[in-house]
Amino acid sequence: MIVVDTSVWVSVFRRRTTRDAEAFGALLDTDDILLPAPVRTELLGGVRPVHRQALRRILTALPVAYPSDETWKQMDHWAIHGSERGQSFGVGDLLIAAMAQEAGALVWSLDTDFQRMARLKFIDLYEP
Repeated sequence: MIVVDTSVWVSVFRRRTTRDAEAFGALLDTDDILLPAPVRTELLGGVRPVHRQALRRILTALPVAYPSDETWKQMDHWAIHGSERGQSFGVGDLLIAAMAQEAGALVWSLDTDFQRMARLKFIDLYEP
């Protein structure tokens, strides 16, 4: 499974003929995308109203990951571990990363925060 961060969704929707868009389409076709609830919320809140219904239809076809108590504990651990190494991360990114890690999923993001998390061995990245 691949957790696709909001940054990739936005890029694909803006430029549908890129290599990333092709890789994204292939993941959709093979049912390999796991949708974290916070990414779903960001997407629904950021889309133009005229496109919201179509996006909703796409999103309902995907399995959704929700945070658990363990998710929050993992985030606390990573926040401390990162801070001790001079790194800080936003709560939203930590939440997405922790949910991916719990699911044993790779993370695909264009956000460099996830690259820093991968260097700290919090997550593994998907590279199309």
